Amino acid sequence: MKTKQNIPSPVSVLFKEKRNDYRRKLSIQKNQNTPLAKVIMVATYPPRECGIATYTFDLRSALETKFENSFDVKICALETKQDKYSYNADEVAMILTTDDVESYESTAKKINEDKDLEIVMIQHEFGLFKSNEEAFIKFLKSITKPIVIAFHTVLPEPNPDLEKNVKELVAIASKVTVMTKSSAELLINTYGVNPDKIKIISHGTHLVKHLEKSILKEKYNVFDRKIISTFGFLGPGKSIETTLKALPEVIEQHPDILFLIVGKTHPTLFNEQGNAYMDSLQKMVDDLKISNHVQFVNKFVPLPELLEYLQLSDCYVFTSKDPNQAVSGTFSYAISCGCPIISTPIPHAKEVLQEGQGLLFEFGNSKQLAEKMNGLLNDDEALEGMKMKSLHSSSCTAWDNAAISHGHLFTELIKTPLQLRYKKPDVNLDHLKAMTTNVGIIQFSKIDTPDLESGYTLDDNARALITICESYKSTKNPEDLELAKIYINFILKCQRDNCLFLNYVDQYKNFTTQNSEVNLEDSNGRAIWALGYAYHLLEEAIDIDTTLFQNIKWSINHFSVQLNEFHSPRALAFAIKGLYFYNLIENEDEITETIHNAASKLAHLYHSHYENDWKWFEPYLTYGNSALPEALLYAWKSTGEYEFKQIAKESFDFLISKIFIDDAIRVISNKNWLMKGVDENTITPGGEQPIDVAYTILALKQFDIEYPNEGYDDKMETAFNWFLGNNHLKQIIYNPCTGGCHDGLEAHNVNLNQGAESTVSYLLARFAFE
Repeated sequence: MKTKQNIPSPVSVLFKEKRNDYRRKLSIQKNQNTPLAKVIMVATYPPRECGIATYTFDLRSALETKFENSFDVKICALETKQDKYSYNADEVAMILTTDDVESYESTAKKINEDKDLEIVMIQHEFGLFKSNEEAFIKFLKSITKPIVIAFHTVLPEPNPDLEKNVKELVAIASKVTVMTKSSAELLINTYGVNPDKIKIISHGTHLVKHLEKSILKEKYNVFDRKIISTFGFLGPGKSIETTLKALPEVIEQHPDILFLIVGKTHPTLFNEQGNAYMDSLQKMVDDLKISNHVQFVNKFVPLPELLEYLQLSDCYVFTSKDPNQAVSGTFSYAISCGCPIISTPIPHAKEVLQEGQGLLFEFGNSKQLAEKMNGLLNDDEALEGMKMKSLHSSSCTAWDNAAISHGHLFTELIKTPLQLRYKKPDVNLDHLKAMTTNVGIIQFSKIDTPDLESGYTLDDNARALITICESYKSTKNPEDLELAKIYINFILKCQRDNCLFLNYVDQYKNFTTQNSEVNLEDSNGRAIWALGYAYHLLEEAIDIDTTLFQNIKWSINHFSVQLNEFHSPRALAFAIKGLYFYNLIENEDEITETIHNAASKLAHLYHSHYENDWKWFEPYLTYGNSALPEALLYAWKSTGEYEFKQIAKESFDFLISKIFIDDAIRVISNKNWLMKGVDENTITPGGEQPIDVAYTILALKQFDIEYPNEGYDDKMETAFNWFLGNNHLKQIIYNPCTGGCHDGLEAHNVNLNQGAESTVSYLLARFAFE
């Protein structure tokens, strides 16, 4: 697109120079090397096939993914003289042979001599050290580093030897971790452990990009069947027989039922007996004459395939007959897939399913299992309710969150003070694209499934346009331009004959009655922000046609007259930002005057409410606060009016003093606005929205460019880490699996829906660091 030649203003030139200085500073920061806190985990590890090995691999991977320049996590792999494995040398630093006394001594020596090693974590299961418990305890006592023991099993009613063993282990450890509240209560009430020494960290669950059940059933050629499933290493303890005996009664009501048994014989059992247990199950299938209703998937299933099996299942059956089994990794996988569960009452099941995610039945009671299964499979509403409850309950136990909990635990024990450095995920536009139709970006989603019935909004499409412009700026990907055209056309079609915009559009592209019920000034301001930014950023894009840009120009110029009638401070702020970017291309005196008038209104509001202890534009802090001082900074760059810059700095520093607390950001709650005279520390946590964090990051970036030595860049990092887990719940808000962002941080939970506003907000914040 061709535009008229402009002579940039001195302020604009200064801005570009400072922006380049900012980019150079970011590059230097990214290349700085800092010492890492070295942690070694003593555990079984792949390629060994066992639950502890899988858990340890997942935990180490989560820590590596979640943090950067924080931890160097290595493995001390557990082996026996008979069972040896070939490991990844970058992950496994040493090997402890559990049935060799000398190996305990030599391994302890290596650990103690490693000056960089800060913490030793033991993934403890009683069976791993049963042949040499005395040597194991002596090994722990000889280690001079802080020790964390993760108890995967805590047994009730211990005999005197077991009780003595556990107490000795706990006495050696600096901290112990367990995966359930019931395990913690056992340690406290049965073993007399001090509660302050215990940390509960739930078994991690995998974040899953949920796929349509019907599509998966067709993929695995079970599209015409109802599926129940179980998985894991097979052995008598799994009690698969319980389900097989229940099947004939289930088949009577559900002749299309298919029971998937996913997994192979446990390696230890296979070494001792071969496939005898599997053969016994097959014989039972034949004797019961249910071979058309049972399918064995006799292999160690890779994780992606396993998650698909669980997602296509209508119900997951867990039949362990060990009442002392504290936790099950297989159980956690099923929950993460939103799979309704019927389980024996192991502690993990009783604790997790109490909120209605599934049903319990008595150990070995096949008749009761059949009754529960038939009742559940006959109730589609109950199945859907259990699915949604499982998905919500599993979010807080995602491996990312498990990594955060471990990270905080490690920082407590490391001698040298360590600030966790969260690793920024790569930019992922998958969910943005999934939410976008040929009309625009859909407003809401149910978890990560776009909800077309929610329709569209001008607000979301405006923010999406700014986001995709940022993406195009970074990648020059022509696919971004196609999305930009969709969002631009949506915005332009929302503009009416009076040059103002409507906001709400239903799935059939009709304007809704909400447009007459809600003040739309802020929506209009966002539209101009988006159009002005797109006009500035895409004006040289060869694949954007001239007509579209002429329509944007017409839209902005005709709207700018209407802006003089606006009173909403946020609408004025959004519009100032858009007009600023538009005028970097057009340099029109009329637009500069419009910016000046809008900024003067903000300045007047500021002076009206200003007091020594309240430097703000209103008698309260509500939503989108950062946009106000940021807009005045842009107004100064456009007009050269120094008062705008001065107010911008004063008001933004005031805002920062209210929302940055103890090395974290806590934006103003949408449930409790911060009123003038109220102590922000008295506000109950919750109601924090991604959009407010994003707006704060955008403002911090501009203030850091203008004031590069006042710590705004550090606060940018702190604010962004809110998405990654540095918040009052210590849970992720951004979902790295889908590329979506959860809709909000409440007092006790994260809102798992990944709507347009939240996802676009995260991406706006993420692109601020590109």
